[in-house]
Amino acid sequence: MKNITVSLPDEVYRRARIKAAERDTSVSALVREFLVSLGKEESDFERRKRLQQEVLCSIKRFRAGDRMPRDKVHDRNALR
Repeated sequence: MKNITVSLPDEVYRRARIKAAERDTSVSALVREFLVSLGKEESDFERRKRLQQEVLCSIKRFRAGDRMPRDKVHDRNALR
């Protein structure tokens, strides 16, 4: 286990000590609990990867052959 040093304004530290006392724990335990829960959250990259996978799984059928040929896409008369 690693140790870290954190500098806090006096008022923040005082309130943290009060919260810790209310929960019958230490300020270190509160910080440890917060950082552990923070580390368990899904990162932005993981969230985007999961969403991408959901979208890809929702596409039932796709074939490149179903697309319009290039000459038809650029045929101006087809739009009229």
